[in-house]
Amino acid sequence: MPHFVKHRRRGSKALICEAQGLALLRDTLRAAGNQLLQIPEVYAVSEVRMELQLIEQAPQQSALMAQLGQGLARLHQLPMERYGLGYDNYIGLAPQANGWYQDWGRFFVERRLQRQIAAIEDQAIRRRFDGELRHYQHRLTDFLHQHCAQPSLVHGDLWSGNVLFGHDQVWLIDPAVHHADREVDLAMTELFGGFSIEFYQAYDAVFPRSAVYDLKRPLYNLYHYLNHFNLFGPSYLPGCERGLAALASL
Repeated sequence: MPHFVKHRRRGSKALICEAQGLALLRDTLRAAGNQLLQIPEVYAVSEVRMELQLIEQAPQQSALMAQLGQGLARLHQLPMERYGLGYDNYIGLAPQANGWYQDWGRFFVERRLQRQIAAIEDQAIRRRFDGELRHYQHRLTDFLHQHCAQPSLVHGDLWSGNVLFGHDQVWLIDPAVHHADREVDLAMTELFGGFSIEFYQAYDAVFPRSAVYDLKRPLYNLYHYLNHFNLFGPSYLPGCERGLAALASL
């Protein structure tokens, strides 16, 4: 069977964490009998090299987009015990802090937003963003925890580039897994586009989005805008500003 090889510089555990995330998704889907989503097999992994199953891709189809929505909803329906993860991992090239929490709002604020804001190099921007988050922190924490029904296993980095379509299968790659509010995955699908109406209709038919999803979406995507700002620079600053402005609507 053809293999695909990924490389990273020594000193990062990104490939090892990626393999762990793929295994967790694969094992969870198989245990639940969810065959709508597929996860590539990992044949070998080290800090510098990962060898995994090569996916033969085909054009995106409406039926497969609906299958993605159904499969993701069924994955999200499985209740987990706590929020977070037992080890830190990566989202793309960036380290992602985890740990276990019983309170979803605290996890998101402390392990997602605070960590990204603390990593901002520009001192003036960092201080301003930190001040705005502190001002709304308790309101945000309470709102998110109140409006999250259960911890779900999420992909964590669900944009169109991390979904592959075969001839009759849907594949998930490059996860940043953790247990979270399921709507973090849905929010990210709207960050860079690439998900059709068939996806959302199929998802909602199985597991409808919450009544406050539109309020949560910019808050959850603030994490990704901050991450991209830290990785790639000022073109992502307006997205950060919009996310922080959304705090005032709570």
